[in-house]
Amino acid sequence: MKFGTDGVRGVANVDLTASFALELGRAAARVLAPIGDERCEAVVGGDTRVSTAMLEAAFVAGLASEGVVAHRLGVVPTPVVAFECQRRNAIGAVISASHNPYRDNGIKLFARGGTKLPDPVEREVERVVVSLDAPTAEPAQLFDIEASTAYAVHVRSAIGDRSLAGLRIVVDTANGAASAIAAPLLRSAGADVVVIHDSPDGRNINDRCGATDTRALAAAVLAERADFGLALDGDADRLMAIDHTGELVDGDQIMAVCALDRLRDGRLRDITVVSTVMSNLGFRLAMEQAGINVIETAVGDRYVLEALDEGGYSMGGEQSGHIIFPEWATTGDGLLTGMVLADLAATAMTRLPQVLVNVPVVERVPDAADHMADDISAAEEALGSRGRVLLRCSGTEPLVRVMVEAFDDDTARSVADRLAGAVRDRWGVDGAVRT
Repeated sequence: MKFGTDGVRGVANVDLTASFALELGRAAARVLAPIGDERCEAVVGGDTRVSTAMLEAAFVAGLASEGVVAHRLGVVPTPVVAFECQRRNAIGAVISASHNPYRDNGIKLFARGGTKLPDPVEREVERVVVSLDAPTAEPAQLFDIEASTAYAVHVRSAIGDRSLAGLRIVVDTANGAASAIAAPLLRSAGADVVVIHDSPDGRNINDRCGATDTRALAAAVLAERADFGLALDGDADRLMAIDHTGELVDGDQIMAVCALDRLRDGRLRDITVVSTVMSNLGFRLAMEQAGINVIETAVGDRYVLEALDEGGYSMGGEQSGHIIFPEWATTGDGLLTGMVLADLAATAMTRLPQVLVNVPVVERVPDAADHMADDISAAEEALGSRGRVLLRCSGTEPLVRVMVEAFDDDTARSVADRLAGAVRDRWGVDGAVRT
């Protein structure tokens, strides 16, 4: 097997077998921690796939057979492995196929200190895999250690002593590696957190959930009247967001928000952000308008990382949600990005009362807001500058959603009920549900 954009990946037990994982562990040890480098250790973690434990066992056996002491972290996000590599100045590996279905799996490697491997080093690992001879090192020990606590403290420190109190956030952990730690981490900063898809069974990772399918998260954000939602992928190294209206906020938009914030307070080094060739033209235009230089790389967060390191820049990322802040991490980190994004929201807003009424209709009305323009205008005039109205048709159900925000709860409920009644009179059936 050859390295792709992020390590080796394939169908577990078909393309990616235990015997290959053992050989890759041996090759990684020889290239990244050669015999005689007695101080170099390894840390290894993985996601929740049913095949991860098998592949991890084989991989760490390969490391140990070449004399490398390996610390097994268990089920942890990719950023936890990278963080622990940095703390220990160790090499590392993550057993995960990221956002892929559960039948796939992968192994991605970190050089000493938690950085992704450059292309020449990956090619050397590939060469060694196919030319292995018998081990000559004294076998090393294996240890099981806990690393999530130190990582959580590190991520929490990214927002200093500021609090997320007052924010209601829905988090979709994709039944993946962050299932056990995402909600406690955000709650430790004061947020009110609702968590979904946090019950991994080995086969449900990324299954109609997480960063690659945000429909359930969008519905939960609306149902919970949350301020926004955060969607992680299976190994939690990337993030998508959902705003309070249920709309997707992708990696380009998250980068833009963070870059503009850093520009305002002078933390955007050289007034530059790094992205890939896949970034939307809208992102480039927004950065140009703000006077921010954009450096483009090939697709893959390791290429973004290389550009960040070479130029000493302070942030970059991908449209797919890998956002990188070099001052805190050596890889894309969905939980860290979520913490930063939540901090921006907490700093920028005072939450107003919000009422959402779902009005069942006979059939979907995509242009409902156009038909209701006069009613909406009247409601907005009554609310003034301290209120807001959103009327939209559900994308999946025969519902018209009426959302009203106002300076007090009674006003919000009164206006929402009045608009919902007007919708019901035009197209509705009985049974509107106010949430």
